Amino acid sequence: MPATIMPMTKYIFVTGGVVSSVGKGITVASIGTLLKSRGLTVSVQKLDPYLNVDPGTMSPYQHGEVFVTRDGAETDLDLGNYERFIDIELTADSAITSGQIYSTVIAKERRGDFMGGTIQVIPHVTTEIKERLRILAQKSQAEVILVEVGGTVGDIEGQPFLEAIRQMRNDVGRDNVLYIHVTLLPYIGSTKELKTKPTQHSVNELRRMGIQPDVIVCRADYPISDGIRDKLSQFCDVERKAVIPLTTVDSIYQVPLVLEEEGIGNLLVERLGLQSAPPDLKDWQRMVACPIDYHQPVKVAVVGKYVELEDAYYSVRESLCHAGLAHGRSVEISWVQSEDLEKNGDIETLLRDVQGVVVPGGFGNRGIEGMISAARYARENRIPYFGLCLGMQIQVIEFARFALGSDQPNSTEFNPGTSHPVIDLLPEQRGVADMGGTMRLGNYTCHIQPGTIAALAYGDDACVVVERHRHRFEFNNDYRERLNAAGLVYSGLSPDGRLVEICELKNHPWMLGCQFHPEFGSRPNRPHPLFMGFVGAAKEILREGSQPWLPL
Repeated sequence: MPATIMPMTKYIFVTGGVVSSVGKGITVASIGTLLKSRGLTVSVQKLDPYLNVDPGTMSPYQHGEVFVTRDGAETDLDLGNYERFIDIELTADSAITSGQIYSTVIAKERRGDFMGGTIQVIPHVTTEIKERLRILAQKSQAEVILVEVGGTVGDIEGQPFLEAIRQMRNDVGRDNVLYIHVTLLPYIGSTKELKTKPTQHSVNELRRMGIQPDVIVCRADYPISDGIRDKLSQFCDVERKAVIPLTTVDSIYQVPLVLEEEGIGNLLVERLGLQSAPPDLKDWQRMVACPIDYHQPVKVAVVGKYVELEDAYYSVRESLCHAGLAHGRSVEISWVQSEDLEKNGDIETLLRDVQGVVVPGGFGNRGIEGMISAARYARENRIPYFGLCLGMQIQVIEFARFALGSDQPNSTEFNPGTSHPVIDLLPEQRGVADMGGTMRLGNYTCHIQPGTIAALAYGDDACVVVERHRHRFEFNNDYRERLNAAGLVYSGLSPDGRLVEICELKNHPWMLGCQFHPEFGSRPNRPHPLFMGFVGAAKEILREGSQPWLPL
């Protein structure tokens, strides 16, 4: 029997214009949703122009959340949106940076792979970029590869990526490539009109790079008139039906439906000659239309180190939203800077009106005592508490201080000389010098212990789960027996029983911490079980300006 011949992969390249943060990532994720709804197989790739190898060592204030793939790649938060919207699991092949490209090219030169030739951006750097595109196509066997180019057209550091995607048109054939340009139409308040001139300039800049966009997605905060679409069609040389308006909506999860209504799904299928089924968006429509009780929101405090930039906890925020949708409630997040809890000490004022406390991940000792005080408040007042990675370590430290009657329990990350190192460096992390890409990263198996809160959340039959990790420090087993005797339950363990992956508190409505990051596995129409359990517990708490807690 002859081998199955795969059809030529189609590539959709998405660039941005006028300003950054215009919504390319959500647009790419939404287009992937529409293509998948037509029965097409899709994969996605992000090309980031910065020279860091990955965002793993970057400050959250600089870059926002670091999203971790199943194979342990530390990536841009846009990969989280791709996974959530399209409901796929991506790998390291989907996250490409200039730092990776230049490192690879230089390593090849040092080995002598170029036979003494002069190494240049063209062709060597662009060839390496295109090779990464082909590798993803080969490994994924997807019918369509969506590629987002980070930054905006005109950025110096992005030019090699633009040249590479221009060359792809000749490499794989014009019929197998399509270019989408996402751009902003600014609103001028004094004249009460949207302006198209910035988009015209952005398209001209793209043309100077040799790329003519096939589709323009126009972002705006106000309705886009037919006259504006006609104008952009004429001056940007794009068919009118390919000028797609995308007005700001209440929820990012409405974007796929807005784009479908504007006809972009059928347009892409037609232009790329794809054989597809009619779109099936019933589940998505049902999810977006899910009735929400906005009169009784679930109030949750996220106590973190980087709360000034909400994107630092992007997946946490979205996972709480997903669970709220499933419970028919909105989730009202109060962003609490953990340092404020340390400096002010007025924890009652900051937390008394919330129904749940989340302590997310982070690194370093800044604000740690504030997080510990939040965990103490949740424990003493029987408020649902959810600790994510660092948040689990905080829970253990706080409980150990209570159980051992000492203020010494700590993590060796924050106090290397502590007399009670209840959290300590993983043995395999000792002696690690390089910070980038060396943590315990990606998927690991966890065995759920029956009869626990975790087992109830995952379902009694879910005795084994796989979750994504990003950490260097772990629960110190020297304290297992003492803390267990005091009421700490180890409800999730590594397959060999060596590592505590989930712990929870006995005789508390819902106080659970996990060493992994469940937020990376949550989906809008399939919330993560632990977030479902947490929000479900939080919504049961009465809230009338006070906390009528029962005594322990």
